[in-house]
Amino acid sequence: MSSVQINHPERAIEWRLPSKRRVGMSALIAGESAIFTIFVVAYVFYLGKSVTGPTPQQVLDIPIVSTICLLSSSLTIWRAEKAIEDERTASFTLWLAATITLAAAFLTGTFVEWKKLIYHDGLTISTNLFGTTFYSLVGLHATHVVVGLFLLTAAFVFSLFGRVDSRQSERFGVVALYWHFVDAVWVVVFTVVYLIGR
Repeated sequence: MSSVQINHPERAIEWRLPSKRRVGMSALIAGESAIFTIFVVAYVFYLGKSVTGPTPQQVLDIPIVSTICLLSSSLTIWRAEKAIEDERTASFTLWLAATITLAAAFLTGTFVEWKKLIYHDGLTISTNLFGTTFYSLVGLHATHVVVGLFLLTAAFVFSLFGRVDSRQSERFGVVALYWHFVDAVWVVVFTVVYLIGR
């Protein structure tokens, strides 16, 4: 990280360039936020415009357990961040394992929900407008969870082999930033699809 010394008559101020990794991830998150916004707006716009069933009221159950798992993972990844910054590698590995478990539980819940919707309720992406917008929006989020889970699992494997310490805390912080974004997006998706949309 580069720094520049600025001399003031009263005091010297040290100015540091922001982390390239954090700037890059912030730019990625800004772009992904725009994409999610388009999908959310499309879902809301087409809400109630399906001419055939099933409708959200008929088939959607509120995924409370999955939501608790995913939102709890923000706490566990934050604890992992703090652990690696403090050079507590065993604690880091433990909190990271908890985050991965919670993420896997969320994806399992999504899989079970989709299996029910497709095979029991007959809702596919081509059934009606609701099916198209539902699978597009929730599927987009699930894809981001899968990417995040891959990154977390890679960090976990490195930690098992002793390749992670406080020198990698900034890199892991970027992964955690992505994960917090995924969790924040779920709050929006959950509210629009399962609360407002029903």
